[in-house]
Amino acid sequence: MSDVRYPFTAIVGMADLRLGLLLNAVSPAVGGVLVRGEKGTAKSTMVRALAGLLPSITAVDGCRFACDPAAPDPQCPDGAHAGAPGSARPARLVELPVGVSEDRIVGSLDLERALAEGVKAYEPGLLAQAHRGVLYIDEVNLLQDHVVDLLLDAAAMGRSYVEREGVSVRHAARFLLVGTMNPEEGELRPQLLDRFGLTVEIAATREPVERAEVVRRRLAYDADPAGFAARFAEEERALAARITAARELLAAVELTDTALRQITAVCAAFEVDGLRADIVMARTAVALAAWAGRTEVLAEDVRKAAQLALPHRRRRNPFDAPGLDEEQLDRLLEEHARQEPEPEPEPEPAPPAAEGSQDDDPDPEGGPDGGGPQDGGPDGGPDGGGGGGAPEPSGPDGPPVEAPGPEAEEDAAAPQPVPAQHPSPARESAPVAAGDPYRTRLFAVDGTGRGAQGRRSPAETDGGHTVRARRPRGRLARLHLSATLRAAAPHQVARGRSSRALVLHKDDFREQVRQGRESNLVLFVVDASGSMAARQRMTAVKGAVLSLLMDAYQRRDKIGMITFRGASAELALPPTSSVEVGAARLESLPTGGRTPLAAGLLRAHEVLRVERLRDPDRRPLLVVVTDGRATGGGRDAVAQAHRAAALLAAQGVASVVLDCESGPVRLGLARTLATRLRATAVTLDELRADGVASLVRENRPTTTASRKAA
Repeated sequence: MSDVRYPFTAIVGMADLRLGLLLNAVSPAVGGVLVRGEKGTAKSTMVRALAGLLPSITAVDGCRFACDPAAPDPQCPDGAHAGAPGSARPARLVELPVGVSEDRIVGSLDLERALAEGVKAYEPGLLAQAHRGVLYIDEVNLLQDHVVDLLLDAAAMGRSYVEREGVSVRHAARFLLVGTMNPEEGELRPQLLDRFGLTVEIAATREPVERAEVVRRRLAYDADPAGFAARFAEEERALAARITAARELLAAVELTDTALRQITAVCAAFEVDGLRADIVMARTAVALAAWAGRTEVLAEDVRKAAQLALPHRRRRNPFDAPGLDEEQLDRLLEEHARQEPEPEPEPEPAPPAAEGSQDDDPDPEGGPDGGGPQDGGPDGGPDGGGGGGAPEPSGPDGPPVEAPGPEAEEDAAAPQPVPAQHPSPARESAPVAAGDPYRTRLFAVDGTGRGAQGRRSPAETDGGHTVRARRPRGRLARLHLSATLRAAAPHQVARGRSSRALVLHKDDFREQVRQGRESNLVLFVVDASGSMAARQRMTAVKGAVLSLLMDAYQRRDKIGMITFRGASAELALPPTSSVEVGAARLESLPTGGRTPLAAGLLRAHEVLRVERLRDPDRRPLLVVVTDGRATGGGRDAVAQAHRAAALLAAQGVASVVLDCESGPVRLGLARTLATRLRATAVTLDELRADGVASLVRENRPTTTASRKAA
């Protein structure tokens, strides 16, 4: 690979991403940018190209933390640097790998000096290297959450705090933070999304001419990187000079009261959480004005700042696509550009009122604001009618009908019980659409696993927090320094130690045990028989399953789906990581016929057996979606289903039964099945109200006990 970076000015299209990166280069206080887009859209290429445009920095000679000689960090571990000479060098681009560990990010004890010289010294991490440069995180959504928290905390505070292995260090860590992610591989938590200043959505152009130009330039770069870069050298120098000029102008830009009022009005109207959005928008608008060479923030700056800073903060669940209503945004900006703040009138002292006068009544007009007829008071509403502020709705023949109250609206929005319908065994109902997906709380498999890193169940993983030390099992992979030193210390005299260096034996070494979260195999067994064919009920069931599918996918789980109807069970979705296929299969799922519940459970047993051989460390979680009826397989269909459930329970499979039975009369068949499975039964109403996660956690002792009994 060539050492010559692809020129920033040679990238075709992607104007928003280009602007977002440049604004952060002008004002790092904006808070970085998160780049969301499909694979193969030059996200990484553009970020790496930006580093070549940043102005050079002057750093203290020999300082590992890139202190500025003009304003050195008084807490720098390498010294106060008062009057120390400095040298100019390019700003660094530090790339953070997906599998990075916590000690590599913040730094740790210098093992070489500690073991060879007996000296406690600090070895800087990637945050120290990135100070006054660019920290680039490719696939930020694949990092462990605690690692992302640590990075964003440092970015927000501009300082890294290290308290580990007897080392206590503080050092400056101000950098331009850029993260890229492919939304198909899972989302960041809303709390983490909010910490990125700006977000840009990108996609490859569908215009053949532009695509051809992209390919043409890339082939030219691959053939002659230096020659290709030389073609754009003048444009690169001009862009770098513009960044420097905008940085110098930044302090002179005025954020007027009108612009600030527009910013706060837009944030309030779009219902973003907290005040970080307001601050980020203000900083972005100022940077936009400086980039344009102006000293005053205009409405167009506020508008663009909103487009970059708000979309990712408006998402209420992981399935919402980031976005902004452009018409509403323009309406708000125009409305608050016209309004000028009115001076508050000085209160006039009221004359003393006679005893028993109307002034003794704090609400003479019947409302807290003294509302008269225009406020819906006793003299009537806007149409002159009595009794309320809004006109009463009319029925189909003219007479007014009673308007529904908030309780009635809530009842209408809630899922209504639907009497069970049983089409004939030969009849097949057309597929119905799934209900809107929603967020489900985390539910996990009990115990501590050793599966692949994910976001669901507790496990010993290569990442995560160090929880304890142990003797190495095989080759030493992650040294636990303090535990190793403690094991060796009592034997130093007996081993004839004569210098500051420790005398270590093989038995002294200890390795770290880290606890994080693993991914699981979530296998759905879905009843598609005639007893589930009621349209409203199947819509709710599909919506619940789709929500759980999405949740499993975003927690890095493998997912699979078995459906049963008629006379057999079908593996509709072999274990995979593709939620799109699962959603498509669920959407097109027909219903009808008998209920071969035993066949569905036996097929699940076989799928789990095969997967256990393929990946023994991946623990399964079985989700059975049924009303509990069993009508296929002869007269003893129910007994067969219970025997199949007992077989799964004997294997210690963690299970949840989603009870889909509805109607005023309920037989409790799904709960009986859950008892046989040693699982937790959850109704659709309970799933919507509290989430299956909380119910599984509340009933975890039952699950654990059942597993021990098995």
